[in-house]
Amino acid sequence: MPMHALFDAQFRASRAEIDPPLSVRRDRLHRMKKLIDGHGAALHAAVEADFGVRSPGLTEVADLFVLRAMLGHLQRHLPRWMKPTRVATPVYLQPATAYIQRQPLGVVGVISPWNYPIQLALAPAATAMAAGNRVMLKPSELTPRTSALLAELVRQHYAPEEFCVIEGDAQVAAEFASLPFDHLFFTGSTAVGRKVAAAAAANLTPTTLELGGKSPAVIDRSVTMGDAALKIAHGKLLNAGQTCIAPDYVLLPRGMEADFERAFTQAVARLFPKIMGNGDYASVITERHLARLRALVDEARSGGARVVVVDPAGGALNQLHIDPETRQMAPVLLFGAQPGQRVLEEEIFGPVLPVVPYDTLDEAIEAINARPRPLALYWFGSDIASRDAVLNRTVSGGVSVNDTLMHIAHENLPFGGVGESGWGAYHGHRGFLTFTHEKSVLVQSRLGLGHLFYPPYGARFRQVTGLLRKIL
Repeated sequence: MPMHALFDAQFRASRAEIDPPLSVRRDRLHRMKKLIDGHGAALHAAVEADFGVRSPGLTEVADLFVLRAMLGHLQRHLPRWMKPTRVATPVYLQPATAYIQRQPLGVVGVISPWNYPIQLALAPAATAMAAGNRVMLKPSELTPRTSALLAELVRQHYAPEEFCVIEGDAQVAAEFASLPFDHLFFTGSTAVGRKVAAAAAANLTPTTLELGGKSPAVIDRSVTMGDAALKIAHGKLLNAGQTCIAPDYVLLPRGMEADFERAFTQAVARLFPKIMGNGDYASVITERHLARLRALVDEARSGGARVVVVDPAGGALNQLHIDPETRQMAPVLLFGAQPGQRVLEEEIFGPVLPVVPYDTLDEAIEAINARPRPLALYWFGSDIASRDAVLNRTVSGGVSVNDTLMHIAHENLPFGGVGESGWGAYHGHRGFLTFTHEKSVLVQSRLGLGHLFYPPYGARFRQVTGLLRKIL
């Protein structure tokens, strides 16, 4: 069925059934769990085929496990979230009563990225369905096998007026974004996010934009370096750095560079005893993305940066180590990159980690605040005053203290960006509300005194308003 016809079918269905009951919503969530549980091996294989090297274990943890946790959370809490919420009524409107009625928005569009092609496609779709909406999904063309498999599995488990998948390239995505959805959810780069927001604005379609940015890892002098380096290495190298909340650069107290380099090298060896041919170390998604990473490092090197290539099986290297067949790229530390170079200005989205020294905590905070607000921030140390100074004086989408990435796995924490790292949030209750219209309802009493405010505005009106001024 053509894209516009599918939209029309979903639109009609959403208006014919304004508020699907709990049983229908739970059934849709149950079918999604059957979809991933019954086809896990095929999903693993499709993602690996799209990347070249992408461990089934990584897909299981970062895509399917996260989805299962979200689906379970939605099923448990949905009955409570759906209930109308009574609100207090001010004295001048009593004895009226009031409540908030939660209703689906209607038809939700989801445009998902390639880096976690199952989780970032199905998680917002599941949350929108929990809120009672119909969903159209446009997955990434950079993971065509996964997108095709999702399309087929969704056809098997859902009627097209409930949930459907639209495959295609960037032109199809642009057409998709121009549909008059009741809400449009996008995960991807800031540059593309601007285009999506502009297309949605033509229809006054509200959007949630989950973008990226330069997420800092701040190391305090009170740190236990080995633990911090291991967690930074894990957060940076998961999926070969192709993670929107990966640490994008490290702010390190000056003089601790050698300690961090040594600890990071040891951490890489623990996580990935070898890089090339290691099924747990993912490929860079395309040759174009790989060429961009090379260019970032080359520009920094030409400006005087010291390049440290970390490959436990390859020995000490200062030249990039890349397998052209698998597109696996050994991790790179950059010391001495200069302001204005792209590696310090653009989101890296790969296994390249600049290390930026600082002398005072104020200097580190100023460096964060001089950039657009990041999607994530990580702080490592034991000094609570220093930690609180960083948290209170910076703004980011989310924070993990003494860890990386883990805040995204907490279903009671909203996940989203701020400023150029996005707007809106989802996960858990916040996600349910993102895809819900909260309708205000006032129920007037037969004893209501609203007529006291009707014209003509004479002596009685002045007496009433004078009394209220004393009370309010």
